Amino acid sequence: MGHEQATDRQRTTGQPEPGSARRTALYAAHAELGARFTEFGGWQMPVRYGSIIDEHRAVRSAAGLFDLSHMGELHVTGPGAADGLGFALVTEPGRLAIGRAGYSLLCAPDGGVIDDLIVYRLDEEAFLVVPNAANRPIVADELRTRLAGYEAELDDRTLQTSLVAIQGPRAAAILEERTALDLSDLRRYAAAPAMVADVDALVARTGYTGEDGFELFVAWDDGPELWRALLEAGSRAGLVPCGLGARDTLRLEAGMPLYGHELDRQTTPIEAGLGWAVRDHECVGCQALAESEPRKRLVGLVLRARGIARQGYPIRRDGERAAIGVVTSGSQSPTLGQAIAMGYIPPEDAAAGTMLEVVVRGAAVPAEVVPLPFYRRPGR
Repeated sequence: MGHEQATDRQRTTGQPEPGSARRTALYAAHAELGARFTEFGGWQMPVRYGSIIDEHRAVRSAAGLFDLSHMGELHVTGPGAADGLGFALVTEPGRLAIGRAGYSLLCAPDGGVIDDLIVYRLDEEAFLVVPNAANRPIVADELRTRLAGYEAELDDRTLQTSLVAIQGPRAAAILEERTALDLSDLRRYAAAPAMVADVDALVARTGYTGEDGFELFVAWDDGPELWRALLEAGSRAGLVPCGLGARDTLRLEAGMPLYGHELDRQTTPIEAGLGWAVRDHECVGCQALAESEPRKRLVGLVLRARGIARQGYPIRRDGERAAIGVVTSGSQSPTLGQAIAMGYIPPEDAAAGTMLEVVVRGAAVPAEVVPLPFYRRPGR
C-alpha cells in the first residue's frame, strides 16, 4: 500500500491496516501535493508540504489550509447531556447558547488535566466534544463513565468525520466564495450548519493559530472534495496547504497549550494559566482545583542570546546550577524573528521581566520571562 492510494477500508472509515497508523480521507490528496508525513496521535499526518516557515508565514499574511481529521468528534445527546457534561468538565456547557462553542478541560479528581477540548452546543440536547487525537479513546471512555446516571448518550463519530480548517486574514474572503453562509454574522466561537462547495458542513469560527479562521466538519468521504474546492478558491489569494509543523509554530506564537507539552496529568488548569476556564460548580476535579495552591506557573520566555529552547531543556535562575523548571515548547518564531519558548517555573519566579537561563546543549542562554501570548493578530 503506497502513498498514492489509500485502501477502500481506510478511505471510508479511517481504520488502519494491521500494524499501521490510520489515514484520513485526505491522505491521497496530501500525497499528491508532495506532503512529508509523520505519525501523530495514531494517524499518518502531513508535517509539511515544502517549507514550514513559508507555510507559517502564509497563515499570518494570507491563509493556510489544514487537515485536522485526526481530532476526535464525540457527540453527546439526550435530556441530561448538558448536566452530564457540566459534571464531567470544568466548564458548564449547559450555559452555552445553541450555536456557540467553548474551551474546556477534562480533569482527574485531583485536578490534573486529562485533556483540553472544545465543546459545541448544536441543539438543546445535542453537543459536539472535540478532544485531541491521541486522547480521544481516553476521553470517550471517561465521559461515558461520568455520564452514567444522566440521560445522555455518547456517540464517537471520529471515523465518520473529516475536519478541514482554513486560517488566516484572508480565510473569510476565500470561504465566502464557496458558501452562501453570511460569515459576518458568525462570531468567534460560534458554529452554524451550511453548504460549503456543495457539501453539508458545520462551519465553526474557531482555530488554533492565533488568526481568524474556520473549522469545517463534514462527512468522512466529503473531506477531499471540500479540500480541493477551498484550495482552488484560495489559489489567487495566497492560500497554501499547511502541515502539523506550521500548526505547532503558529500555536506557540499564540501561546496556546498543547497536550503532552504544556498539559498533562501532573498539571492543573490553574498552573497552565487556564483558571479562567474553571467554573465554580460541582464537577470532577473542581473541589481539588478550588483548594489547591499552584506549584508551578506556565510562562513565556524570549531567549536573549543565540540558541533555541526545545521541550525538556532545563530552566535555571541566573547563575545557579540547579534547574528550577523545564521548557515545554520552543522554537524560532518566524513572525517575531526571536527564539521563544513556554515552560514551567516556580510561581515566585514568574513575574514578567525576570531574567532566567535556558540550558541549550550544555550552554546557559539568557531568557526573559514575558507575557503570553507572544503574538496577537492585528486588531485584537
